[in-house]
Amino acid sequence: MRIDPDVARAHTLPAEVMHDPARHRQIVERVFARSWQFAGDERSMAAAPGSAHPFTLLPGCLDEPLYLARDPEGRLHCRSNACTHRGNLVVSAPCEASVLRCRYHGRRFKLDGTFLSMPEFEGVEGFPSPRDHLARVQLAKVGTLLFASLAPASPLETALAPLQARLQALPLQRAELDPASVKHFEIDASWILYCDNYLEGFHIPYAHPSLAAQINYADYRTELFPGAVLQVGAGREGGDCFDLPGERIAAYYLWLFPNTMLNLYPWGISVNVVAPLAHDRTRITFLSYVWDKSRRGQGAGAGLDQVELEDEELVQSVQRGTRSRLYPGGRYSASRETGVHLFHRMLMEAIG
Repeated sequence: MRIDPDVARAHTLPAEVMHDPARHRQIVERVFARSWQFAGDERSMAAAPGSAHPFTLLPGCLDEPLYLARDPEGRLHCRSNACTHRGNLVVSAPCEASVLRCRYHGRRFKLDGTFLSMPEFEGVEGFPSPRDHLARVQLAKVGTLLFASLAPASPLETALAPLQARLQALPLQRAELDPASVKHFEIDASWILYCDNYLEGFHIPYAHPSLAAQINYADYRTELFPGAVLQVGAGREGGDCFDLPGERIAAYYLWLFPNTMLNLYPWGISVNVVAPLAHDRTRITFLSYVWDKSRRGQGAGAGLDQVELEDEELVQSVQRGTRSRLYPGGRYSASRETGVHLFHRMLMEAIG
């Protein structure tokens, strides 16, 4: 189960990690329950003081009921949405309120989850206690994008710190959700194989002709960070690129362990959230946040649906192949698959 830290000596993941249902359940608890997950954006969720917005963290996998609320002072809070009395959902729909009240037995909370009162509880010993508050959930931001974690193994800032200079050069605060861009794709394959495919540009010349026409493959590079991988898609002459001095960059592909992709283009951000529904079933959710509509159909960020369909075909083929009794396991390209290698090492470490 150990992945050699030297990519030139290492062998890829054992097949059981991708194809064993028991191992999948272990990964959900040890990896996903301790990871940062995309929660939405603050423009469309609890934007106004005195508002609350329920949501589910990573539907189909964690399925954790949470809510976001902005208190009267404008502070944003993320809390458990399960009432501390009998578990009823406290916030059932987006609302404006000064106090949250459970519709089941009338328990009341402040917007920040602090317990206020409960009818018919006179004489209950040791009540109320800190357990009667709605549990706090850690929250982090990238521009206007929100991320939540039930029990983070490390701060999200740790993964993003080496990338701050690049991120600060982009107009992240101007990015607005395009509702028409929200799409869901489901494939018969392990989420691990989908991430493997994302984490290397090795296959671009062979599998993505339209994308290859925009990317200068010879200058394509992968940069590794604690908890993150950045792939830098160098642009061809004449193609649409970021307005950056000294470099022609068509796209930044940023992966946050274990399953979130932020694809940065001159027009904005395409967010991909990979949800493992089972050991052999995966849902990918696409959302686009746009800061320059005039460049939307140009460059490496055009034709995303076509690229997705090409990737799905590949990943489902690999799913079938890696289940073969005769597949011995693979090796990594030391120059092109360092991102995949890092992912596998992080996954094995998280599984323990």
